[in-house]
Amino acid sequence: MTIPLAYTTVTEQAALVASGQVSAVALTEHALGAIARLNPDLKAFTQVFVDQALAEAAALDWALAGGTGPTGPLYGVPIAVKDEIDVAGARTTFGTNAVTHAAAADAEVIRKLRAAGAVIVGKTAMPEFGQWPFTESTTYGYTRNPWNRLFSTAGSSGGTAAAVASGMVAAGLGGDGGGSIRLPSSWCGLFGVKSQRGRISAAPNAALWRGLGVCGPLTRTVADSALLFDVLTGTVPGVDRYQAEPWGVTLTDAIGQDPGKLRIRVLEDPPVAGPSPDQYTLAALRRVADLLAGEGHSVETGHLDGYKAGLTMMAQMAGGIQDELAHLDDRRRLEAATRHGLALYRLLAPLSNSQEAKAAKLADRVLRVFDEVDVLLSPTTPHAALPVGQLDGLGFMRTAKVSLPISTYTAIWNVLGNPAAAVPAGFTPNGLPLSVQVIVAPGAEPLAFQVAAQIERLAPWADRFPPDGLPAPAAAA
Repeated sequence: MTIPLAYTTVTEQAALVASGQVSAVALTEHALGAIARLNPDLKAFTQVFVDQALAEAAALDWALAGGTGPTGPLYGVPIAVKDEIDVAGARTTFGTNAVTHAAAADAEVIRKLRAAGAVIVGKTAMPEFGQWPFTESTTYGYTRNPWNRLFSTAGSSGGTAAAVASGMVAAGLGGDGGGSIRLPSSWCGLFGVKSQRGRISAAPNAALWRGLGVCGPLTRTVADSALLFDVLTGTVPGVDRYQAEPWGVTLTDAIGQDPGKLRIRVLEDPPVAGPSPDQYTLAALRRVADLLAGEGHSVETGHLDGYKAGLTMMAQMAGGIQDELAHLDDRRRLEAATRHGLALYRLLAPLSNSQEAKAAKLADRVLRVFDEVDVLLSPTTPHAALPVGQLDGLGFMRTAKVSLPISTYTAIWNVLGNPAAAVPAGFTPNGLPLSVQVIVAPGAEPLAFQVAAQIERLAPWADRFPPDGLPAPAAAA
């Protein structure tokens, strides 16, 4: 008997292992085989843990055969991890070539994944320090979009997005400090959420990018992301600077519940200075708004007042990058654009604490919009994917100028700290994914997931696969 594994979901893979239809080793071999075939072109992974992953999977199979497993909801499921998250024994490079030492211990999110039975198969590509919304570097080259390899995945979690969209793995971890989960989700046709600040632990760090950043999964389905969030939620007392209030419900349960009739405001124009959406993005936004109106929600077009935080964003980002510079072994290996920006980062980093306090006051004012509405709906990105090579030959200032417009709809929610989700919303005429962003009040991730689940039911996306993905052979049960 053979089981077709190409593009199976996290929930399907876990069920196959738990039922004994597929072994954890077979599932891991399937993922490693897909990586071997696809990664030379897509450049999603920078480190692949072949021997370690197979050994972990074999141990899970032994436990299952001995009656001591499965012990978690991700039992036997291969997971990819962005290369800013510590995995014991592997380098945490932050996308640079300037780190040569291995991490001594797993980050808290990796500990939770392993406790849930996941198999960590490798580290994924990112631009140096996650500074840019394009996953390309002089060290690792271009990470390419599985929907069309001439195009970018966006960033900074672009390696994870390429790995999931191409079917190498069913899910992976990313990080979002200005859109870095949502932007690659948008350009690669995935579901990705920037959670409430303090929802998922940053340990061993106190915070990511001085409070701008959060860790989270990228998946093809809402249910898969809900399952992973249920596994990852929670912080470490005495380590994590931020702690979010518990929901009182699992996201897996929440997505099956009716959110009721909602007040939804559609934001067509960007909340900060930047490009307006192109015709395909605007059409996708209006199409999703019409679908939600058809569900009985009150949907109106409006705008967002009172947001100006460019210095706040830059100071917290600079402080975060200064923190990450402490992990380097040889700064001489940094890319030219980063070296050129270090003086600016040194200047802005001391302002991060005062700007973090300013962001909290700004959130008190701007997020009052949720007294008037339940959900904001906007584009995730102003347009679909751009071709690779956007940063070729550019210095720091020109790189920043090219990069900033991509996050015009996303970065605000990192400064303010509340949840926002990138939801697939169709395709351009040439087959590139489009996306809308569902934004909710602080702590209201269950509502974001419920709205995303409604959109997924009304306009399914997970049954459409990239033409550049290579279906993997079926695995023996």
